[in-house]
Amino acid sequence: MKTKEGEVNPKKEPGFGRELYSVRESYWIFYQGMRTIRFMFKARRNRELDQKFVERLMLRVTEVNDCALCSYAHSKRALESGMTSEEIQKMLQGIMEDVPAPELPAVMFAQHYADTRGNPTPESWERIVEIYGPSKAKGILGSIRTIMIGNTYGIPWSSFFNRLRGKADPRSSLSYEISMILATFLIPLSFIHALLSDIFRVPLKYS
Repeated sequence: MKTKEGEVNPKKEPGFGRELYSVRESYWIFYQGMRTIRFMFKARRNRELDQKFVERLMLRVTEVNDCALCSYAHSKRALESGMTSEEIQKMLQGIMEDVPAPELPAVMFAQHYADTRGNPTPESWERIVEIYGPSKAKGILGSIRTIMIGNTYGIPWSSFFNRLRGKADPRSSLSYEISMILATFLIPLSFIHALLSDIFRVPLKYS
């Protein structure tokens, strides 16, 4: 996997790719995703986002995180949405020349969101709101956070099964994979945390 420009990863050898998400990060990624996924569905219902737009966002995040499981699943969904095989392959290679101009800022924000491990700059988010308006921007954010959940848990699960086939992910280790698989037991706790935050109207981050 190619190393992202400007990315520093002191815990990995050169060329091994980005550092994988920790158990702590996985908790908060799930929490943030559960709090904003409804905005994605709302934007779809209101026809602010179509399936191709959503899949472009998800493929961009998946390319940054390098999740084989999500690449396969969302390539299939992107094909079903009407995207061509060539366009999908370009997206998974980080080539965005086929992205429609109106969607490009959102796709670039998706890349930035994943590159910063879910911590984009406030200025970048403000720009997305300025371009698309609050409702559509929240739909974009919900789409990005949804695929972040899939990547965070999809990588260790696929890495574990690939390890059993003798194709271990050089970024990963057996202890990491087991710890992340066990961390799925935290999902109900994170879900309840998100639900209570909504009930008590805890402010959303980037909303």
